[in-house]
Amino acid sequence: MLRSLKSLIRLSRIAVIFARHGALAPFEEALAGVGLAPFLLFLVRMFFGRTPRDVNGRDMRPGERLAAALSELGPAFIKLGQVLSTRSDLLGEQVAEDLAKLQDQLPAFSAFQARATIETELGQPIGVLFARFEDEPVSAASISQVHYAVTLPDPDWPEGRPVAVKVLRPEIEAAFQRDIELLLWIASVIERTQPRFKRLKPVEVVQTFAATVRIEMDLRLEAAASAELRQNFDGDPTYRVPEIDWRRTGRRVMTQERLVGIPMDDRAAMLAAGLSVDAVLDKAAAIFFNQAFRDGYFHGDQHPGNMSVGLDGAIQVVDFGIMGRLDKPTRFFLADMLLAFLERDYSRVAEIYLDAGYLSQKQPLDEFTLALRSIGEPIHGRPLQDISFARVLGQLFSIAESFDMEVQPQLLLLQKNMLMAEGVSRRLNPELNIWTLAQPLIEQWMRENRGPEARLVSAAEEFLHVTRRFPAVMRNLDRLVGHLSEGGLKLDPEALQVITRTGSNWYLWLIIAILAAGLLFSR
Repeated sequence: MLRSLKSLIRLSRIAVIFARHGALAPFEEALAGVGLAPFLLFLVRMFFGRTPRDVNGRDMRPGERLAAALSELGPAFIKLGQVLSTRSDLLGEQVAEDLAKLQDQLPAFSAFQARATIETELGQPIGVLFARFEDEPVSAASISQVHYAVTLPDPDWPEGRPVAVKVLRPEIEAAFQRDIELLLWIASVIERTQPRFKRLKPVEVVQTFAATVRIEMDLRLEAAASAELRQNFDGDPTYRVPEIDWRRTGRRVMTQERLVGIPMDDRAAMLAAGLSVDAVLDKAAAIFFNQAFRDGYFHGDQHPGNMSVGLDGAIQVVDFGIMGRLDKPTRFFLADMLLAFLERDYSRVAEIYLDAGYLSQKQPLDEFTLALRSIGEPIHGRPLQDISFARVLGQLFSIAESFDMEVQPQLLLLQKNMLMAEGVSRRLNPELNIWTLAQPLIEQWMRENRGPEARLVSAAEEFLHVTRRFPAVMRNLDRLVGHLSEGGLKLDPEALQVITRTGSNWYLWLIIAILAAGLLFSR
């Protein structure tokens, strides 16, 4: 009861902030018919509501209003807005785009607190850990802030190594937990009382957000993500991922190699440094493709603030709190789907969706094909530099609601990063489409992974995998025979698990059925 009362008090404060920014509409729609909620929200809007305008007097868009409200509500809601910016399927493209601009910047906490956190976490005084530590942070975000420092001299770095030290905000874990509990409570109320919102899975959205935040609040996990990405590009001089200083890294502190460079979208500075903008874009296209398709592991927040260009032209990246993964089947689906789409083979695209399990067998295939054609035909014949493949992908995801499809969050995260990459590319060179630069890599990857020989190899590997499992299956068949001979049909959990895993192999089930039938009819 007390928890619900606290939640209601906090919710009323949130409603007032949303009303002040003219962003209360989503609350009113979601809580319609939930007790006194509509009446209370009406009063809040009456007394606190207004129509916000920007500095130029222009009426702000709904997404801009929502971003402003979330920004005022603090760290947890800023992060929630950034996570929601990847869900254009839920909010629409314009709102998602406005939320993507949400600035993750807060006032810095004191150097005294930063030093205390470092010393407590690492168990050593600052003077033992660093030769120099700069008290003024270079950036302060919702979860952490970053200080520059120099390590003590060692054989590899006689003058000490320049590093960047990320430190969590004091008591940030407790603050996030309170807000996440509130958001879960709101989401559960909406899901219980508003059947029309169940498709949006509000509880699952908040749980996904909570899982993302938990990773960001354990800096050891972010350090591990950085190390994995660095390993994937080991030996590649075009992409620089900072090395982690594990001796000076813990749950609340992460120390990494300091990277200094030109902001990724600063064309003038690149030219002044003697760099070729087109060469930089060429590298960026290859890096994006290799992350998504070659490795299936990509940086999930590749905005210009997290990316820079070294004086040698290498692309540099920081901040590994949000990372995305694409398994091989998903990468194959994405490649096959986009290739068929560009070839205007919309029936093939529909079949790919069906084969991947994204489209239900109950949905009319011809209507889905028609919807795909409505997206593809408007871009046919247009100059490549005028086509945004990220927007095409977003439109493909947007038809999910009409056909009861669920889009994987990782694909939405990929699409968000494609939008960022296209935006940077067009600012640096409006005449160049970044994806044309990756075309040779795309073609080679398709030959190696989706050509006839590759499909044959894949089928052979699947057959060998099944063959290797066959002895285990036969052992469990023996158990099944034992159960059947005793007149029962119960399987022990281990047998059930193994046999269930073989469900896609119809011939194994045929063997089981023949053996079972033989036993039953022989009695």
